[in-house]
Amino acid sequence: MPISLEVCVDSVDGLEAAIAGGADRIELCSALDLGGLTPTPGLIAAAARAPIPVYAMIRPHARSFAWSPADTAAMLAEIDAVRAAGLAGVVLGAALPDGCLDVALLRTLCERARGLGTTLHRVFDLVPDPARALEEAVALQFERILTSGGAARATDGLAVLADLARRAAGRIAIMPGSGVTAENVAHIVETTGAAEVHASCRESLAQRDSKGVELGFFPAHPACTSQRLVQAFKQTLASIA
Repeated sequence: MPISLEVCVDSVDGLEAAIAGGADRIELCSALDLGGLTPTPGLIAAAARAPIPVYAMIRPHARSFAWSPADTAAMLAEIDAVRAAGLAGVVLGAALPDGCLDVALLRTLCERARGLGTTLHRVFDLVPDPARALEEAVALQFERILTSGGAARATDGLAVLADLARRAAGRIAIMPGSGVTAENVAHIVETTGAAEVHASCRESLAQRDSKGVELGFFPAHPACTSQRLVQAFKQTLASIA
């Protein structure tokens, strides 16, 4: 059975590199250095021409996953914009102050996204009870959960990922993400039985503007999606499928 590769990108260059490298699906974001925020209208427009499914991140800011009424209104408008652009789906997440999923708000977001594909993002990794959150995600009819098993890297959350896959029993996909590379993906897939994985496939770029970094305009360690790394990832997945 083929194993799907979802690549997260935050620029047109990254989008083109992921497609050229053979990605099966795109998670479209802005600001991957912040974990991914809602993509810009221009990036959404570019992704609308992609030959593979594109799911847009719906996350208006990086301060919290507990959304205010104003945040909620923005997210509903962003879902509408993704639908209008013709993208395949959205990536959603919402939490209560105690870290549990905000099921009521997620239901509102999912209802607005009806007809689009839906992924529950790594807000899942903050929940106090993963088994309960899994059942809530199933009830909300998410297609998949993007998760590292509650660890900083998926390789450190393998036991939880495998348990989640067992509990899911095919009702929802468990998609390992965070620190997944062509070098470790075989072990992750063999341990968890994952049928799809998530990766950035980014490589570091030279930082030539130290003044811009000092002023906060640019990240200290810039990176961009690499066609070469996506191709290597796909070759590894093909060998273990």
